[in-house]
Amino acid sequence: MTQSFHRSARSIKFLSICAFLGILSILPLAGCKGKGHTSNPRLRQIDELLDAQLPEGSLKARVAVYLSSQGFPLQASNDPRAIVAIVHRVNTETLKPVTALVTFHFDVRDKLQSYEIVEAPDSMPRP
Repeated sequence: MTQSFHRSARSIKFLSICAFLGILSILPLAGCKGKGHTSNPRLRQIDELLDAQLPEGSLKARVAVYLSSQGFPLQASNDPRAIVAIVHRVNTETLKPVTALVTFHFDVRDKLQSYEIVEAPDSMPRP
Protein backbone atom coordinates (compact mmCIF):
# COMPACT_ATOMS: atom_id res chain seq x y z
CA MET A 1 0.00 0.00 0.00
CA THR A 2 2.90 2.38 0.73
CA GLN A 3 4.31 1.79 -2.74
CA SER A 4 0.92 2.51 -4.28
CA PHE A 5 0.64 5.74 -2.26
CA HIS A 6 4.10 6.93 -3.35
CA ARG A 7 3.34 6.05 -6.98
CA SER A 8 0.09 8.06 -6.80
CA ALA A 9 1.87 10.99 -5.16
CA ARG A 10 4.55 10.97 -7.88
CA SER A 11 1.86 10.82 -10.59
CA ILE A 12 0.04 13.78 -9.06
CA LYS A 13 3.29 15.73 -8.77
CA PHE A 14 4.17 14.90 -12.38
CA LEU A 15 0.73 15.96 -13.62
CA SER A 16 0.93 19.17 -11.58
CA ILE A 17 4.28 20.03 -13.12
CA CYS A 18 2.97 19.30 -16.62
CA ALA A 19 -0.10 21.48 -16.03
CA PHE A 20 2.08 24.30 -14.68
CA LEU A 21 4.43 24.13 -17.67
CA GLY A 22 1.45 24.03 -20.02
CA ILE A 23 0.02 27.18 -18.48
CA LEU A 24 3.40 28.91 -18.67
CA SER A 25 3.69 28.07 -22.35
CA ILE A 26 0.26 29.57 -23.10
CA LEU A 27 0.72 32.84 -21.17
CA PRO A 28 2.94 34.57 -23.74
CA LEU A 29 0.37 33.87 -26.43
CA ALA A 30 -2.47 35.25 -24.31
CA GLY A 31 -0.54 38.39 -23.45
CA CYS A 32 0.55 39.23 -26.98
CA LYS A 33 -2.43 39.57 -29.24
CA GLY A 34 -0.19 40.40 -32.16
CA LYS A 35 -1.85 43.76 -32.64
CA GLY A 36 0.61 45.19 -35.11
CA HIS A 37 -0.50 45.24 -38.72
CA THR A 38 2.99 46.10 -39.94
CA SER A 39 6.58 45.40 -39.02
CA ASN A 40 7.69 48.74 -40.47
CA PRO A 41 8.64 51.04 -37.56
CA ARG A 42 7.95 54.12 -39.70
CA LEU A 43 4.29 53.08 -39.90
CA ARG A 44 3.86 52.19 -36.21
CA GLN A 45 2.16 55.46 -35.23
CA ILE A 46 -0.31 55.24 -38.12
CA ASP A 47 -1.02 51.62 -37.18
CA GLU A 48 -1.63 52.56 -33.53
CA LEU A 49 -3.92 55.44 -34.58
CA LEU A 50 -6.02 53.25 -36.87
CA ASP A 51 -6.15 50.44 -34.32
CA ALA A 52 -7.46 52.84 -31.66
CA GLN A 53 -9.94 54.67 -33.90
CA LEU A 54 -11.18 51.77 -36.03
CA PRO A 55 -11.28 48.59 -33.94
CA GLU A 56 -12.14 45.22 -35.41
CA GLY A 57 -15.91 45.02 -35.95
CA SER A 58 -16.31 48.69 -36.95
CA LEU A 59 -18.93 49.17 -39.64
CA LYS A 60 -17.74 49.93 -43.17
CA ALA A 61 -19.69 53.21 -43.13
CA ARG A 62 -17.92 54.28 -39.91
CA VAL A 63 -14.51 53.52 -41.45
CA ALA A 64 -15.41 55.53 -44.58
CA VAL A 65 -16.68 58.49 -42.50
CA TYR A 66 -13.59 58.45 -40.30
CA LEU A 67 -11.22 58.38 -43.29
CA SER A 68 -13.15 61.20 -44.95
CA SER A 69 -13.22 63.30 -41.76
CA GLN A 70 -9.43 63.00 -41.50
CA GLY A 71 -8.95 64.01 -45.13
CA PHE A 72 -7.50 60.64 -46.15
CA PRO A 73 -8.31 60.05 -49.84
CA LEU A 74 -9.72 56.73 -50.96
CA GLN A 75 -8.33 54.68 -53.84
CA ALA A 76 -10.35 52.52 -56.21
CA SER A 77 -10.58 48.86 -55.20
CA ASN A 78 -11.70 45.86 -57.23
CA ASP A 79 -12.86 44.17 -54.02
CA PRO A 80 -16.36 45.28 -52.92
CA ARG A 81 -15.47 44.21 -49.36
CA ALA A 82 -12.44 46.49 -49.14
CA ILE A 83 -11.66 50.16 -48.72
CA VAL A 84 -8.22 51.42 -49.75
CA ALA A 85 -7.02 54.73 -48.32
CA ILE A 86 -3.92 56.89 -48.37
CA VAL A 87 -3.10 57.84 -44.79
CA HIS A 88 -0.65 60.66 -44.23
CA ARG A 89 0.75 61.67 -40.84
CA VAL A 90 3.78 63.38 -39.39
CA ASN A 91 5.75 61.01 -37.18
CA THR A 92 5.93 62.73 -33.78
CA GLU A 93 9.27 61.10 -32.96
CA THR A 94 11.14 61.99 -36.16
CA LEU A 95 8.96 64.95 -37.27
CA LYS A 96 9.07 63.49 -40.78
CA PRO A 97 5.97 62.87 -42.90
CA VAL A 98 4.92 59.28 -43.47
CA THR A 99 2.37 58.08 -45.99
CA ALA A 100 0.78 54.65 -45.90
CA LEU A 101 -1.48 52.72 -48.21
CA VAL A 102 -4.07 51.00 -46.02
CA THR A 103 -6.46 48.31 -47.21
CA PHE A 104 -9.40 47.66 -44.87
CA HIS A 105 -11.12 44.26 -45.22
CA PHE A 106 -14.78 43.72 -44.30
CA ASP A 107 -16.96 40.65 -43.83
CA VAL A 108 -20.34 40.02 -45.50
CA ARG A 109 -22.06 42.16 -42.84
CA ASP A 110 -19.74 45.11 -43.60
CA LYS A 111 -17.85 44.76 -40.32
CA LEU A 112 -14.11 45.41 -40.27
CA GLN A 113 -12.15 42.16 -40.08
CA SER A 114 -8.62 43.50 -40.49
CA TYR A 115 -6.47 45.92 -42.39
CA GLU A 116 -3.12 45.83 -44.14
CA ILE A 117 -0.75 48.76 -43.99
CA VAL A 118 2.25 49.34 -46.24
CA GLU A 119 4.40 52.36 -46.91
CA ALA A 120 3.08 54.24 -49.92
CA PRO A 121 5.37 54.54 -52.94
CA ASP A 122 6.96 57.94 -53.49
CA SER A 123 4.96 58.37 -56.69
CA MET A 124 1.65 58.14 -54.80
CA PRO A 125 -0.14 61.51 -54.42
CA ARG A 126 0.04 62.94 -50.91
CA PRO A 127 -3.16 64.21 -49.32
